[in-house]
Amino acid sequence: MSIRPEEKKTTSGRVPVQRATEPAPVAGPTTVGKALAVLRITTGFVFLWAFLDKLFGLGYATPSKGAWISGGSPTKGFLSSVHVGPFESMFHAWAGTWWANTLFMLGLGAIGIAVIAGIGLRLSAIAGSLMMLMMWAAEWPFAQSMSTGEATHSTNPIIDYHIIYALVLIALAAASAGHTWGLGRRWADAVGDRAWLR
Repeated sequence: MSIRPEEKKTTSGRVPVQRATEPAPVAGPTTVGKALAVLRITTGFVFLWAFLDKLFGLGYATPSKGAWISGGSPTKGFLSSVHVGPFESMFHAWAGTWWANTLFMLGLGAIGIAVIAGIGLRLSAIAGSLMMLMMWAAEWPFAQSMSTGEATHSTNPIIDYHIIYALVLIALAAASAGHTWGLGRRWADAVGDRAWLR
């Protein structure tokens, strides 16, 4: 309760007297906060779903025989099919390696969980943007034809969905979007002055 000073007449003059008042009502989530929360949760689910599909082979992008838990490689199919851009040979060398598989899966899972929960959005924005930038480079939308001679079917030479996802992650972190329908406030209290962990 807050205390408000109030004057009371006495024989010696006016003396301030403290009187209890009702606490101010706490404002609920704003429309913008709710919209950002929905964007945050759905974006996080994009990453989390990709992780689960590649981990268990749910039959969407990854067949059951390609599941990571069954010995499949979450990076081999995509990276070995890169036939465009200046990094083609580098991505081929990375395809299916244990460290590329591990980093990719840890990234997908951690980003998905953190963004849905609304915690660590700054780290998620950095990691997710790096992942999206590398996938963008693998598809190299500048090119109109692949090294195999086939058309790339690129629809935009600069901006594609990888860039959009990266920008969304950055915007969510900048707006502290984890505070609405998430654990952002508790997380901020827990990490204290270490703002880079928020």
